[in-house]
Amino acid sequence: MPNKQRHRGRHPGDDACFAARCIPVLRAAVNDLSWLHTRGYSEKAALKIVGDRYQLTVRQRMAVQRAACGDDALARRRRHCVPPERLAGRTVVIDGYNLIITVENALSGGILFHCRDGCLRDIASLHGSYHRVEETLPAIRRIGAAMEALRIAGARWLFDAPVSNSGRLCALLMDEAARHGWPWTAECHPNTDAALIAADDVVVSADSAVIDHAPRWTNLAPIILDGIQPPPLCLRICPET
Repeated sequence: MPNKQRHRGRHPGDDACFAARCIPVLRAAVNDLSWLHTRGYSEKAALKIVGDRYQLTVRQRMAVQRAACGDDALARRRRHCVPPERLAGRTVVIDGYNLIITVENALSGGILFHCRDGCLRDIASLHGSYHRVEETLPAIRRIGAAMEALRIAGARWLFDAPVSNSGRLCALLMDEAARHGWPWTAECHPNTDAALIAADDVVVSADSAVIDHAPRWTNLAPIILDGIQPPPLCLRICPET
């Protein structure tokens, strides 16, 4: 069956899962999960303990999981984060799906979450296949405009080769790069996370599996999304640090 998804958007149950009355519970859950991570509990065990304690839905558990991190991880991420204003004249390597899907979500009214490490994350996920939506091209153009404003010298986009339609997305990116004169390359890679972690350039990603190990990383989503009208719904579900 052809995919009929037109927007990345929010899940039908998200308005109830992330209503204002739920925020204090979600913040408490992120605090508890971060505490357990700090003390060495495994991801799976810690999330079950916290999710069961607060009777969280599947979507709420996903949000809490992405917003939380242990103290050691938080300190490491802060040490290795390169502020966007220091990217002028530098080349970056981009975690393609991670960045594009976040921006697509914001443009289509999806919910984003302010996480403990300062990143903005969504709770969308790929299931072996990427499908272009109406916000894909506007997302690419907004990313390109933000990178121009930051005077980033070049970008190498990486996409997961096992995900179907990665090649088509690479071709779309390169068409836009040629149209706007952006110094980009785009490629499909069999192990994107490993390539990002091993990269010499600054990595653009909010994926914890990547930024916990990359020598240098940066958080571009807040700058890319600045000025969107109407503003994206960004919920702060983490305690202040």
